Amino acid sequence: MRGEVSVADPAAACLVPNSVEEVDVTRSPVLKLAALKLTPQTHGETFAAHFAPVAAPLGAKRLGSRYVEIPAGKRGWPIHCHHANDELFVILAGRGTLRFGEEAFAVEAGDVVVCPAGGPETAHQLIASPDEPLAYLAVSTMNEPDVMEYPDSGKLTVFAGAAPGGDKTARRVAMTVKADSGVDYWDGEE
Repeated sequence: MRGEVSVADPAAACLVPNSVEEVDVTRSPVLKLAALKLTPQTHGETFAAHFAPVAAPLGAKRLGSRYVEIPAGKRGWPIHCHHANDELFVILAGRGTLRFGEEAFAVEAGDVVVCPAGGPETAHQLIASPDEPLAYLAVSTMNEPDVMEYPDSGKLTVFAGAAPGGDKTARRVAMTVKADSGVDYWDGEE
């Protein structure tokens, strides 16, 4: 992983010194992964991840990137697809499984995964192996608005104003609904 911090100890992952906010991009466009301050995210027993932005703090506006660590046996996020954004994952450490559409692929350090924008056939999810954490660099286009589908749970999410992974305070629309809860176009337009 990043050396001094293990995802096996979530509290330690939040104590990494020299957070990304301290990087002075007028002096260096280089960011040390070991210097990132990771943010933990968990949901139930299935989902856990520790992550930090990489591209935005160094000034990127149209390229998104974050460093991610997923603890052994966990999933970082639900399986989903983006209708407007391509994603690329560079596996840095560990092993795991990529769910991609209806298929599953083994991944390990040194692999590069490309998930183009599309429908459920490009839905993707990375899962750490049961015996070791998975670390990767996620890179994406930053197109907005974007619509995401979640095939396992039947949800849709819409973001406008800021792309997924972007500045949440800049979003004008951020909505998640059940895909089957739609109404007729003319509903309420009397």
